[in-house]
Amino acid sequence: MINKLNFLLALAREKHFGHAAESCGVTQPTLSAGIKQLEETLGVLLVNRGSRFQGFTREGERTLDWARRIVGDARAMRDEIRALQRGEFVGHLRIAAVPTALAMVSALTTPYRAKHPGVRFTILSRTSVEILNALENLEVDAGITYLDNEPLGHVRTVPLYAERYCLLIAADSPLGDRSEVTWAEVAHVPLCLLTPDMQNRRIIDGLLAAAGGANTPPTLESDSMIVLFSHIRTRQWATVMPAKLVETLGLADVIRSIPIVEPSAIHMIGLVVPDREVVSPLAAALVAEALEVARKLDM
Repeated sequence: MINKLNFLLALAREKHFGHAAESCGVTQPTLSAGIKQLEETLGVLLVNRGSRFQGFTREGERTLDWARRIVGDARAMRDEIRALQRGEFVGHLRIAAVPTALAMVSALTTPYRAKHPGVRFTILSRTSVEILNALENLEVDAGITYLDNEPLGHVRTVPLYAERYCLLIAADSPLGDRSEVTWAEVAHVPLCLLTPDMQNRRIIDGLLAAAGGANTPPTLESDSMIVLFSHIRTRQWATVMPAKLVETLGLADVIRSIPIVEPSAIHMIGLVVPDREVVSPLAAALVAEALEVARKLDM
């Protein structure tokens, strides 16, 4: 039964029978037969079929909710039994983070691994929307994302730190000698920014629009903070970055990090995990670590 529920979850994630089968390591006929058997067991049609996947029925959507709960609980049980058997946590933690928070992930994973050396990690860069979808479909165990700007859904949150913004610009530029700048001033600076699918970009666009820069497109867009930073180092570009991220970059003397005020925009970054009664011991330990890290970071 668990395998068939995993087939259903894979189909929800991939929206394609062939791709779902590949992700499960089975043939497409095997996956299709497994879902058909699940339908026969439940006595309802779960998937609208045609020449290709056409979505889930109302009963299929509800079955998906149960599948996520059952498969999630089964994984949590497996991890807990392994921990009891070996006397330590052993397993794999998958964490997805928005690009602006990637540099802060090590503040969680490093002390975690010191306490639980048998755990290995996969860290993924994702948009805030992708993080929530990945949590829902059990692709990741936890996310690090914005907590207070856009709807989160059914997740448990642990605030980690407040994201404040600064202008990164060449020291010899017209604003390069300032101790602080306003969003109205930043709105007239040619910027390179994250792509519009990133929540950080949507936040900055809103702040710039309110300051009068709604019709000023960025000179460069990327989904990578490293790409943005590499352009800033040429001294020919400017960007807006979270202050916490700037602290980890190691700016050269020719690049200034200038706080942006009026208004002083702050958004909370934190850990998100599925809001379930039964939580994997690996995820529970990550929540405990996040609570400890939050006490150390400047809120």
